[in-house]
Amino acid sequence: MNPQIDKKNMVIAIALSMAIIFVWQFFFEMPRMERQRAEQALLAEQQAAQQTEAGQLATPQQPAAADAAGNATGGAPLDLAAATAKLPRDEALALSPRVRIDAPKIRGSVALKGGRIDDLVLKNYRETIELDSPNVVLLSPARADLGYFAETGWVAVGNVKTPDAEAIWTADRDTLSPDSPVTLTWDNGEGLVFTRRITVDQDYMFDIVDSVTNNGSAAVSLAPYSRVKRIGLPPLDGIYILHEGPMGVLEGSLNEHTYGDIRDQALEAPVGDLAAAAVTASTTGGWLGLSDKYWLAAQVIPADAPVKARMFYGTIDDSYQVDYTAGTREVAPGAAVDFDHKIFAGAKEVSLLEHYRDTFNIPLFERAVDFGYFFFLTQPLHAFLDWIFRFVGNMGIAILLLTVVVKAVMFPLANKSYVSMSKMKTLQPKMQELKETYGDDKQRFQQEMMALYKKEKVNPAAGCLPILIQIPVFYALYKVLYVTIDMRHAPFFGWIDDLSVKDPTTVLNLFGLIPWDPSAYFSIPILGLILSFLSIGVWPLVMGFTMWAQMRLNPTPPDPIQARLFAIMPFMFTFMLAPFAAGLVIYWAWNNTLSIAQQKFIMWKLEKAKEKQAQKAGA
Repeated sequence: MNPQIDKKNMVIAIALSMAIIFVWQFFFEMPRMERQRAEQALLAEQQAAQQTEAGQLATPQQPAAADAAGNATGGAPLDLAAATAKLPRDEALALSPRVRIDAPKIRGSVALKGGRIDDLVLKNYRETIELDSPNVVLLSPARADLGYFAETGWVAVGNVKTPDAEAIWTADRDTLSPDSPVTLTWDNGEGLVFTRRITVDQDYMFDIVDSVTNNGSAAVSLAPYSRVKRIGLPPLDGIYILHEGPMGVLEGSLNEHTYGDIRDQALEAPVGDLAAAAVTASTTGGWLGLSDKYWLAAQVIPADAPVKARMFYGTIDDSYQVDYTAGTREVAPGAAVDFDHKIFAGAKEVSLLEHYRDTFNIPLFERAVDFGYFFFLTQPLHAFLDWIFRFVGNMGIAILLLTVVVKAVMFPLANKSYVSMSKMKTLQPKMQELKETYGDDKQRFQQEMMALYKKEKVNPAAGCLPILIQIPVFYALYKVLYVTIDMRHAPFFGWIDDLSVKDPTTVLNLFGLIPWDPSAYFSIPILGLILSFLSIGVWPLVMGFTMWAQMRLNPTPPDPIQARLFAIMPFMFTFMLAPFAAGLVIYWAWNNTLSIAQQKFIMWKLEKAKEKQAQKAGA
């Protein structure tokens, strides 16, 4: 077999695979996901209507089931507030008296109706780059659009009245802050007094101690639970390199499930089979949450308490829930029990997640950031990027400098690849002569090619392995730039005010010279798709040009089809990368530029070496 052909075929396969993935994701997968979301939302509404008509909706006060041993098995109690009509967020907040939350990084409130954390705003993050843009809203009441909340409580065995979503708690103060914990109290009127002490730190961690005092005459059995619940879904990135959905560390291993996986499992399960409808696990320690690209709401599972954890989709209210229920506690008359929960709700700042991991012994908590399969590369690269940023103060410059360092470290491998390609390019005229001479006799042509490689001491496959070794490194760097919050709303220079969104310029209005905004027409069927596809900014064009220039330095494939494919690849990637975050496109363009410089330098060294050899031969 011809190593040169094998090498070209592998390069073509890699290029075509990447192109197919990008095209499929942009033109087919993303529209399919949107259609699927709409269809399943309609299905959820139909199921809710059918169940309501059949009288199958349980009340919020319904106790959990118990197994033969008397242990609670039902998990967190059912809350049907989300199945009712939605309200504007302000009106939904007004349905409950509240305790204000005021911490350095967050503000919001705790609902005294239900005793849950369902109002949380991130002080340090805004929706857009505009100074007057609203802050990011993370948690909202169940009755609001896209309700999202965290709560803890007790599941009872038997007919014991426990606080539910309608219970009104009393508070000992009106504001929760890092210096001022709040204690909530609720009396069931049957001898049980429930208290909930909530503290918040300087960042995003809540500590909740739930206690029960039995002033009655009979023992009761209760199991503590914690849950995070989201009703409906916000817009998702929907890209294959990013995980969004339920995740956590259960039984010592990282578990990730997409929203679609959880929903499909619930919809495909037999009616009434709750076990089949949910992802379940028995675990001690770990954590469990719902993850967005930049935000996370999660519960920390105590390291000393075995629990039953679940991830599931609620068909009645189109909700996604992660929860855990600990073992049953018996509370004798005159006795009390308590349980300590921790809830994280905030931005996925890597250094902070690592701090919580070490402080509270939360395994793999930093992996809430989707570092991927190459986490052993992405995490060190992110740490180095953060270190550079602290020195230069500009994320764009930090990306450029990190790319330079990575290219320098990978230079020995790149050098082997470029030397091989440069030697191959110098052989192009001789290879063309052989093709013209022996083109009709393929076997003789292959023999002469191998003889030429042997004579010139060239191994066509020598440049392939170094390229393959570099791919995971550069993919890891690409992943760091895409999934971490550092690039969000980070400016560069000129017109790039936010590295996490696409280049705002477009060739359609001559980069702003024509007073026309094509994006206003993107929602129009067909026309909008065409305009969106053609809306190419300055940096994607720079990236495409650098890719074209880099490929010009490589030897031209002798096969005309391969040559044409290689020729159009820069144009294909220009269109496909146009909607990507500007930071990623700038990185790609800069990486191409450095590759061109490296290859030019190596070619210059080879030319110098040839000149010296010629001088020695002449002497």
